[in-house]
Amino acid sequence: MKKNLVFIIILLIGSIASAQEGNEEELNEVRTNEKKTPDFAQKKKPFTKKTKSKPPITDYKIISIKNDTTFVDTTLTIQRDYNFNYLRRDDFGLQPINNVGQTYNSLIKVEEYNHLLPLFGARARHFNFMEAEDILYYNVPTPLTELYFKTTFEQGQQLDAFFTVNTSPRLNLSIAYKGNRSLGKYQHALTSTGNFRATANYRTKNDRYSIRTHFVSQDLLNEENGGLSKTGLNQYLNNTEEFREEADEFSDRGSIEVNFENAESILLGKRFYLNHKYDILKKTDSTNTNIAVGHILDLTDKSFQFDQAAPTDLFGESYDSDALVDKVALEDFSNQLFVNVNNNWLGSLIVNAGISDYNYGYNTILTLEDGTDITNRIKGNIVSVGGSYQKYYKGFQLAADGMSIISGDFDGNYLNASAGYQLGDYGLQVGISSSSSAPNYNFLLYQSDYVNYNWQNFNNTDATNDFKNVETQKIHANVQVKNWANIEASYSTIDNYTYFTKNTDSITVPEQYDGSLNLLKLKLSNSLKFGWLGIDNSIVYQNVSNATNTINEVGDVRTFEVYNVPNIVTRNSVYYQDYWFKRALFLQTGVTFKYYSEYDADGYDPILSEFYVQSPNEIEYFDNMGTDGDTTQTFGGFPQFDIFFNARIRQTRIYFKVENFGEAFSQNNEFSAPGYAPRDAVIRFGLVWNFFL
Repeated sequence: MKKNLVFIIILLIGSIASAQEGNEEELNEVRTNEKKTPDFAQKKKPFTKKTKSKPPITDYKIISIKNDTTFVDTTLTIQRDYNFNYLRRDDFGLQPINNVGQTYNSLIKVEEYNHLLPLFGARARHFNFMEAEDILYYNVPTPLTELYFKTTFEQGQQLDAFFTVNTSPRLNLSIAYKGNRSLGKYQHALTSTGNFRATANYRTKNDRYSIRTHFVSQDLLNEENGGLSKTGLNQYLNNTEEFREEADEFSDRGSIEVNFENAESILLGKRFYLNHKYDILKKTDSTNTNIAVGHILDLTDKSFQFDQAAPTDLFGESYDSDALVDKVALEDFSNQLFVNVNNNWLGSLIVNAGISDYNYGYNTILTLEDGTDITNRIKGNIVSVGGSYQKYYKGFQLAADGMSIISGDFDGNYLNASAGYQLGDYGLQVGISSSSSAPNYNFLLYQSDYVNYNWQNFNNTDATNDFKNVETQKIHANVQVKNWANIEASYSTIDNYTYFTKNTDSITVPEQYDGSLNLLKLKLSNSLKFGWLGIDNSIVYQNVSNATNTINEVGDVRTFEVYNVPNIVTRNSVYYQDYWFKRALFLQTGVTFKYYSEYDADGYDPILSEFYVQSPNEIEYFDNMGTDGDTTQTFGGFPQFDIFFNARIRQTRIYFKVENFGEAFSQNNEFSAPGYAPRDAVIRFGLVWNFFL
């Protein structure tokens, strides 16, 4: 079987090498971030089949929602290895739960502040959910295809297929689908996800009118097992004499007991997005000012549903002894008008105003046993105004953007400002940010068939129970030394921080911290090359202060930290790379070391699909699983090694990786979240293949 596999791989590599044609020098060019790249659509003689020379790689342009433009890059770098995963982006600072397509525990929390309305809940399911800013647009001289494939755990695979074409020099269309199905090694942990997206990018012949639009449909399904049961924890850890004798049996993760095998959750989403503008005054040789008016429309529907065939005592009492179905939906419809004035001397100024209609909630009103009514809807609209500014001049960069609600049931605003200077290989940027927004919808209103998972924290009869806006202030700085190091520093203050935690009955509940917590974050990124050898380092230091909360529940006083992250998170790679076989193959191989310091990791709640802060009782429970009273459930403080072997043949990148290599010699006894194990050692294979027709 192994000989046949090796033969198939060799045959595949050989067929790729013989089938593809391309300009090797062009494909080795590095990616650029400059906005003004050559535009084939403005050439007098567009590329045709009769043209002998192929269009340069810089003509295959990728455009973001902010109009930043790069081009297709088929090179093989260490960053490409970091991006070769389920998310298709660098996952540094994320600790995955055991199966592909499940959620991640955030070692480095990224707070989402640049929004006015509350965010939809089920944030643990949003790592692979594509928002409007994640969608890219294209402009290509010839049809372009990209195929991504990677193996998963047990049965299943990952695939991301993308195709784009310019039907004319001014109209580009693209279509893509990313799918994942993985059975997983533990019982009832199957994941099945799909992300469909289609885009259009058009501008008129005189370049006065332009339009970018996309449609996205997404479904992210996970079977839920509630993590390892008490028996399953002992089976996994082999920390009693009984289970040590059966250690070989439990090395098969499918034989380890989980809490339940009858539940699943699914996040669904659809979005239609339209961004178009018209130039009233266009820049010419006689004027250096451009004035444009535009309109942005965003129609988003989301829903989250948790199904369970029968209730479990793990989450307390339930209203129904049969199947449970918790479903919540959000309809968000926003329109925004803007005026953009762009002057060579003054810079680019945008003034905008918008209106948003929101409708979040459930189909029933719930009355609790004490007579309290839990409403079913948060519904209304807001009116907002804002603007942004950008100016680049001889290395100096100025930027600012902000928005504020001026009418509606919610209050909210945000402001970001930054200044920077680039001098050759050296760059410095400093900035400030401030925001105020309501907590996510599932903090404000939640209904469930489980009795204790019902709450309303807005428009209460007793207004003191209403949750306040989360307010954040941040200052940050970034120092860059090209081809050597990048240093980032930030200091944040968060007021009215909202979080989930466990109460004295071990039920997940929403809480709001009435203090002001502080977060210091330092990051060093360093990349060095010595001939054939390369070293890449990313190190983050985090320090949280003034985050201790005390809650008194019926005489039970609980003290705990509301914001938990490891102090140190690091990733270090040492690798070899060079051309082989007369430059027909580019080889890259090495090892990546990952580590984060020990800390009290957040737990995962499958009903909410949210992470929660561990309560003192829960920490004590997991810390005393060992027969000798030792701490056996470890979060961090252990190394992880990945060995990779990558190759590029023309436009194809081939990836082999041994993930969590050290576990192959000794079974895991660590955890990604309370009750949830990390991934075992596994060999995975994949490729990314580009076609330029």
